[in-house]
Amino acid sequence: MTRTTPPRPLDVEALFPELAAYRGTTTRLHPRPGSPTVSDSSVGGPMLWPADEPWPVCDEAHGRGRGRRIADIRQERDLLATAWAGGRFSGLTQEQHQLLDELRRTHRNPEAHECDPLPLIGLAQLYRRDIPDLPPGPDGCDLLQIFWCPFSAHGPGRYEPLLHLRWRSAAEVGEVLGAPPLPQLVGSDSYVPEPCVLHPEQVRTYPFAGVLPEELCARLDAWEEAREAEAERVGDDAGKLVGYQYDLSIPPGWRVGGFASWHRTDPYPMDCPACKAPMELLLTIDSSEWDGGSGSWGPLEERDLAPHPFATPTKVVVGRHGELNVFVCPADPGHPHRWGLQ
Repeated sequence: MTRTTPPRPLDVEALFPELAAYRGTTTRLHPRPGSPTVSDSSVGGPMLWPADEPWPVCDEAHGRGRGRRIADIRQERDLLATAWAGGRFSGLTQEQHQLLDELRRTHRNPEAHECDPLPLIGLAQLYRRDIPDLPPGPDGCDLLQIFWCPFSAHGPGRYEPLLHLRWRSAAEVGEVLGAPPLPQLVGSDSYVPEPCVLHPEQVRTYPFAGVLPEELCARLDAWEEAREAEAERVGDDAGKLVGYQYDLSIPPGWRVGGFASWHRTDPYPMDCPACKAPMELLLTIDSSEWDGGSGSWGPLEERDLAPHPFATPTKVVVGRHGELNVFVCPADPGHPHRWGLQ
């Protein structure tokens, strides 16, 4: 089943013709629970990984001996999905509540040491044939595979995720690894993606207002302020007004290419650590596909569904329900990637 973004509520280029010069495209991935195979683009699906190639691991020093079990997380999700069948929450029995409490327990592995190789979790794999805005990898590689550590224990503050990206040529993979290693415990269920098939859709997008020329950004702000003032004057709900950030520029959800949103921090340079070239957005990993503020982006096929739980199909949560933007060097996709939380 396809997923279709509704037409934008306003033609932003008719209001601000100079935005045409900044117009771009992004591919919304629209992940939805399913049964992907190694030959499919997916979130949380099996990886096309060579049987003779070591699985990526995290060997940074951090705690890994306390957390939840992946099997418990999946059983909890199955239980809640059954309760939400039909689009309405049917409630849980006392026995099911007790089972949930047991499944949500934290466990310990006293034998784990902080530098033990920790298998990374396969987060997503993307084939270029499926994703219009996915650039070619180094040496023409056509498959991008994304992994992450299941603990928030990285970066200067020791609260950030750790990503590992691998480009490869799909045709060169022979025997495929059948049973990848899994971490015994994970720091949070938000690191365990639900297996999802993708429904890629290329849509129009525009840059975050704060990176546009100052004069144009000021005019966008003035336009929104004037609409809010008029709504207050006539007694309309200002919360339902169409805005540039939430309705006309950058769609929410998992997507490839386009522009990064800087809604939680001021924009800052994302330059390649190898050659200093300005980097471009490769992928956005988002905690939800739409919410109360960005409801106009909800797919037409799901316009009658509530944000909870239907706008969070992957079950991945980034930071404080934010998004993770991954950047690539346009001069050489083999250069190290960078990422930032919003």
